[in-house]
Amino acid sequence: MLGLVIVGVVIVLLAIYLIGTYNSLVQLRQRVQNAWSQVDVQLKRRYDLIPNLVSTVKGYAQHEKDTLEAVTRARTMAMNAGNIREQMQAENMLNNALRSLFAVAEAYPDLKANTNFLQLQNELSDTESKIAFARQFYNDTVQKYNTKLEMFPSNLVAGMFGFAAADYFTLQGEPDARQGVKVEF
Repeated sequence: MLGLVIVGVVIVLLAIYLIGTYNSLVQLRQRVQNAWSQVDVQLKRRYDLIPNLVSTVKGYAQHEKDTLEAVTRARTMAMNAGNIREQMQAENMLNNALRSLFAVAEAYPDLKANTNFLQLQNELSDTESKIAFARQFYNDTVQKYNTKLEMFPSNLVAGMFGFAAADYFTLQGEPDARQGVKVEF
């Protein structure tokens, strides 16, 4: 009789542990998804600013067609990215294209003094800061989630229910890709 009670208590405690661990993993997974959506919101804001910026530069630098097309292409790729890895690659391309655009803008003093251009530059700079913060928050959340997935004994529960590690949002490629978009005028 005492043996059955002990077995029953162990089963109840194990069930409580499994439920608690499962729920905490679900909560962390949802936080990762929420953090990514915050990054996505800021990236969309950036994508909305870029056509205005390109249009403003186009009026001053008509012969810089290749640079303007590269920015537009990179923006389209970033907007159409299907997953976080594709998004990271597209964002790296967009950062490089924006660097080229700002380098072109440096050659046009009238453009640098244009009120619309300066306003767009300030908005883009603000957006870049928000993107950096959102990426950091996302990566911090991914770190907490991935750590929980790997730690014993929660890794057993994660394995039983098919929880998968989340990808960090990292900058890849050339060494200068790790630097922010330079917006100097």
